[in-house]
Amino acid sequence: MPTWPSSLPEAPLLQGFSETPPETVIRTQMEAGPAKIRRRFSAGVRRFTMQFSMTQDQVAAFDDFFQNDCAGGSLAFDFTHPRTKQAHQYRFQTQPRYEPLTNQRYTVIVEMEQLP
Repeated sequence: MPTWPSSLPEAPLLQGFSETPPETVIRTQMEAGPAKIRRRFSAGVRRFTMQFSMTQDQVAAFDDFFQNDCAGGSLAFDFTHPRTKQAHQYRFQTQPRYEPLTNQRYTVIVEMEQLP
């Protein structure tokens, strides 16, 4: 299984970071009174949006990791959770975006999911 390259930033920027816990419940609307809620799954995927500040060389290394090691985003990879610092398996949800900051630096924006 691929691992997040050591040449890339280990942690995302605080700006643009978001984490959404798994949605594991189902809500059923009743004809009268409050909706009923019950647990549907015991595990689910945790979703993230992350931004990384990278040099041109790091963007090239990240693009190679995404395209080749992760087969265009179809393969899971090992990455350290930015908040808990625990290793987990992740998968890209969408294609990454590269936005220039300067002539030499880029913001790389990724949407990932932590697998159960």
